[in-house]
Amino acid sequence: MAYKRLVAKLTKENLWLYVLKMLTERPMYAYEISKGVKERFGFSTATVTVYVVLYKMRREGLIQTVEEASPERPARKYYEITEKGRENLSKGRMFLEEIARSL
Repeated sequence: MAYKRLVAKLTKENLWLYVLKMLTERPMYAYEISKGVKERFGFSTATVTVYVVLYKMRREGLIQTVEEASPERPARKYYEITEKGRENLSKGRMFLEEIARSL
C-alpha cells in the first residue's frame, strides 16, 4: 500500500514533469501527450487530467499553445515548452536526484 502511494505521488500527481520532458522533444497535442505518457513512462491517466494539467501549466507560463491548420483536418492546438518550463523541469529533476541520493 505504501509503495502504491509513492508510485501515485511520483507519477500521476506530478504529471507536469512527464509532460515537460516530452515537450522538450517536440510540440504535441493533448491526446498525443496522454497516449505518450502511457507508452513512454508506463502509466496512464485520464485524458481530462491531462487537459487540466496542461491548462495549469499554460497559466503558469511553463508551456504555450500554437494552432496548426491543415486542409485535411480541423486546426489542432499544439503545446510547446517555454524557457520557464525548461527551467522548472531542470529544477524538478535536480530535486528528485537529490532526494534519491539522500535515500
